[in-house]
Amino acid sequence: MTVLSDADILKYINEGLLRIEPFVLDCMSPSGYDLRSGISIDVEPKTTVLIHTLETVELSSSICGHIFIRSSFAREGIFGSFAFVDPGFKGQLTLSLSNLGDATVKIFAGEKVAQIVFMKLLTPSVRPYGGRYQNSSGVVKSKRNF
Repeated sequence: MTVLSDADILKYINEGLLRIEPFVLDCMSPSGYDLRSGISIDVEPKTTVLIHTLETVELSSSICGHIFIRSSFAREGIFGSFAFVDPGFKGQLTLSLSNLGDATVKIFAGEKVAQIVFMKLLTPSVRPYGGRYQNSSGVVKSKRNF
């Protein structure tokens, strides 16, 4: 796998292999895209919350994504548990955030909260994602089957 640069990301968007809506050039980083919170929320100490991204992403069968918390939030005690974004996924992303600190952390709607790094697969996936979280909108809780 190869990490996409900002130039690669723009190229893939123009070629229709990657979609980010709404796309804001200011959210680009040298090797990723900053995802913004779709909601405002207070994350109390020692709690975990689910938020969704403002952006909807759509990955072709040749691109996957890895999500990281922005370092400013990590420095305030916020850590994230993020799933790998499979090739073929489309929808908003639900992010699980935990406040390990002692102070409440406010996250504002539209604030940059995480970064997604896109990677190109050596060959396109023959079985792109089509699972239960496809076309997610808003916060989507676990859909595990028991």
